Amino acid sequence: MKALGIFSIVVKKYKPYSSSKKKVDDSNKHNLLNQDFSASKPSLKWVGDITYIYTLKHGWTYLATVMDLFDLKIIGYAYSTRMTADLACEALNMAVANRSISSDTIFHSDLGSQYTSIVFESLLSSLHISHSYSKKGCPYDNACMESWNSIFKKELVYTTSFANFYDAKLAIFDFIESWYNNSRIHSSLNYLSPNQFFNNYLALNNI
Repeated sequence: MKALGIFSIVVKKYKPYSSSKKKVDDSNKHNLLNQDFSASKPSLKWVGDITYIYTLKHGWTYLATVMDLFDLKIIGYAYSTRMTADLACEALNMAVANRSISSDTIFHSDLGSQYTSIVFESLLSSLHISHSYSKKGCPYDNACMESWNSIFKKELVYTTSFANFYDAKLAIFDFIESWYNNSRIHSSLNYLSPNQFFNNYLALNNI
């Protein structure tokens, strides 16, 4: 690596601290996904998460994303300087606008306050989407979103110094729409990009 001028990127994960953090009652929050990340059709299993991006001017900023496990495409996302339930709702609304909901759509997330909030749960209920939850402290329950976060951080965030929120917003749009969804191949998708895999599905099913 030294001879080739290659270096590894090691970044300590940022964990926000809140002295007023409330314990979530998860007794009635079930894991419907149960670490089964396969999906035989679009809009059967969606997963979501929020990750952190640092900018020089605006400090920590937040990206909420929604992925369809059928083709690993990021079908909804929202970016803000504040990590709120509205941010999670905005990403979900974009996903709904981009891809039709099926009668058995499941949305899976962690137990973060944004996803367990009344406003987000009410949105899911109004859309007739079942909510599935990771167990507390078990990232493996949402492994596909953890993998996406890792790709996003290693291929964009950790290699770029963002001057401000707006520069980061443009870079995020380009990364998701031009690179990840449209060009980045996945071995689990027969070495196709998410868009290629989805378009093949439409063609094969005459949709």
